[in-house]
Order: sequence, then structure tokens, then C-alpha cells
Amino acid sequence: MMQKLISGKVREVYLVNQDQLVIFTTDRISAFDVILDTLIPEKGMVLNQLSKFWFNYTKDIVSNHMISTEMVDLPKQFHKPEFSERMMLVKKLEMIPFEFIVRGYIFGNMWNEYQKSNEIWGYKLSSNYRKAEKLESPILTPSTKMSNGHDKYVSCQFVENSIGKKMFNQIESFCLALYNRAYQYAYNRNIIIADAKFEFGIDNQNNLVLADEIFTPDSSRFWSVEDYEVGASPQSYDKQIIRDWLLNHKVNGKIQHNIPNDVVKRTAVIYQECKNTLLDKRVF
Repeated sequence: MMQKLISGKVREVYLVNQDQLVIFTTDRISAFDVILDTLIPEKGMVLNQLSKFWFNYTKDIVSNHMISTEMVDLPKQFHKPEFSERMMLVKKLEMIPFEFIVRGYIFGNMWNEYQKSNEIWGYKLSSNYRKAEKLESPILTPSTKMSNGHDKYVSCQFVENSIGKKMFNQIESFCLALYNRAYQYAYNRNIIIADAKFEFGIDNQNNLVLADEIFTPDSSRFWSVEDYEVGASPQSYDKQIIRDWLLNHKVNGKIQHNIPNDVVKRTAVIYQECKNTLLDKRVF
């Protein structure tokens, strides 16, 4: 039996050999750093297919960890229907202990911090931004990667001091180029990518490599161009419907995890709509 290295919130990671891993993307969903009992049908397929597309679409910007998603290239134990469309054979990397979030719009945690001060994580912003407004230019906001609890946002200078100026500059350049490339592609399909998270690692030849997942509803914030309005909270192509239900159905101040079927079905539809809109080859 192949060794399982990691059982994460959504992904299972298996060791193939000293140079390769298999990532299995499940239908699990998490909210507020808790894995819910509820599964979202075919969510894992959506995430895997989107990452596959984006890794291929951006490989000229920076190399990535994807080797193959074809069943024939995977170890035999994964040649089963339940693994179909959910697997990715990848390079084994030494991961850099930071997440790198590019933000094109002021929203979420960034908006919350902006209410306190227009100096955020090392950036000095103008004082007249409104909620969900597009920034003058995208910015990089790194965070620490915590195995337990919430990640902590840190300044770019903190990361530079930790990994070195040369590597940080490379990562910053890659992140902004990735975001700009994907933003234009998605916008042409009536989707705004408000922000996006990236992770990187070092391969056995000391190359910087893009890893994890990219531009999925779990790692990016997608909004509808048609519904977008500055000053309001745009409708998202992600698990926001789950978060909203949990927040609205607390019992004695505690979040309940028994998500009703109609919310599960609506969430599954949102994930599928996101994938179909982005991967529709008829849109030019």
C-alpha cells in the first residue's frame, strides 16, 4: 500500500518515490478552518480539472509541479473509478513555508484591516477606497503557513528576510505575472479574479516551482463581472454560500455543521458553473 503523507482539508497526498507524489482531490469542504462532514458532489473533479488547465496555461511563466493527470501514468492502486479525474502526479518539492496572495481588489481580510488603518501589511494605501474596489495595481500579501489555526499575514520585507531577496523577487514577479495572465483570461469570460493564492517549492535541481493548486474556487476569489458593484459584497463562485449558512445557523453561539441538501446542491452548481465558464472553448 502506498504511503499517505498528508491528509489535508481537501487533498490526500501519497508518496510514489523520492521524486514524485500523487495528489488526490476529494469532495471535502472546509469553512472557518474546520473540515465539514458534508461532501460537495464532484467538487474534487472541478478543482483538479481547473488546476490542470491553469498549470498548462501558465507554464511558460513559471514551471509547475504537475507531471500528469492521466490514469495510465498513475500507480496501479489509483486505477479505480473513484479516483478518475481527481488525481495529479506531481514533482516532490521542498515547500517554501509561505503562501503568496495577489490581491487585485480590496476585500475580505484586507478590507477589514483597511477599516483600522490604510497601512496594511507593509503597504500604504490611499484613504478613499471603497469595499470591493479595484486597486490601482495588484499587490502581493504573503502569509505564514500554519498547520494548526489561522495563517498570519506578514510583510513582504519579512518574507524577503526569511528566504532571501533574490528568491523573493522571483516569486513576486511570478505571482504578479500569473495573476495578470489569468485575470485577463477570466475577465474575457465574465469572471473577475479578485485575488489568488500561490505556493512554491524547490525541486531537486534547486529550481523554483509553482505547486499546490492555482485559480480554483478554493484558492481564488471569483466574482461575476455582470453582478460586480463597488461598495457591495459581490456574489462569489466559491463556498461563500456555505459560510453564510453556517454563520446564520449558530446554536448558542456555536456553528452547526449539518448543512442541508439544498445548500449542498447549490454549492455544487456554483463550482460547476465556475469550471464551465472558465473552460468553455467556445468563448474567445
